[in-house]
Amino acid sequence: MVPSGGIEPPVFKGTTTVGVKCADGVVLATDRRVTSGFFIANKKGKKILQIDDMVYATIAGVVADAQMLVDRVRAQVKYIKTSTKQPLSVKAIASLMSNLLFSYRYFPFIVQAIVAGIDSEGSKMFNLDFFGTLTEEKYIATGSGSPLAIAILESKYRDGIMVKEALPMVVEAVKAAIKWDPGSGEGFDVAIITKEGVEEIPQEKLEPK
Repeated sequence: MVPSGGIEPPVFKGTTTVGVKCADGVVLATDRRVTSGFFIANKKGKKILQIDDMVYATIAGVVADAQMLVDRVRAQVKYIKTSTKQPLSVKAIASLMSNLLFSYRYFPFIVQAIVAGIDSEGSKMFNLDFFGTLTEEKYIATGSGSPLAIAILESKYRDGIMVKEALPMVVEAVKAAIKWDPGSGEGFDVAIITKEGVEEIPQEKLEPK
C-alpha cells in the first residue's frame, strides 16, 4: 500500500557475501537469509552460484535479478566455449557480466556480485555493481553486513595468504555480520576454488554440533 503522499515506502534488503583471493585459490562465503523488507522470505537461500567449471559468483541484492543475471552469463559462457573450443578467463566472464549490467543501466539489475575463480593466470576475483563497474580485488565484502565483514578482512588479510589460512578469517567475517546485521543470518555457506577443484562447504560441515 502506497501512503497518501504518493511516495512508496523503501524496501530494505540485506545479506553478507565475502570473497578472499589467495595464493592457491579463492574462498567465498555468504549467509543464507533472504529478506523482503523486514520479512524473512527464505532461511536457506543459495547465494554462491556456479557460472563455469572453475568460476563462481556470489550475489547480493534482488534475488530474482541476480538469478536471471547469472543464468544469462552462464548461457553466454557456454555458447562462447562451444563456438571457440577454448575456456574463458575469469576476467572475460566478469567482463561479460559487466557488459550485460551496463546495457541495462536505464532499467538496472539491482545486484552486486563477486565473480571469482581459477584460470591459466591463477586465482582472480572481481567486484561488480549494478551499473557494471568492474574492479579486481584481493578481498571483498558486499551487502548490508559488509561494513562488519570488511573490518575483519582488512585487519587480517595479507598478501600471499593461503586458502587454509583464509578460511577461518572468512568464516569469522560472515559470522560477525550475522551476529550484528539484521539482514544477515540463518548460517553460512563456503566455496573453496583451487586448481584441484571446487569444494562447497555448508556451516554444518565446518562446525558440526
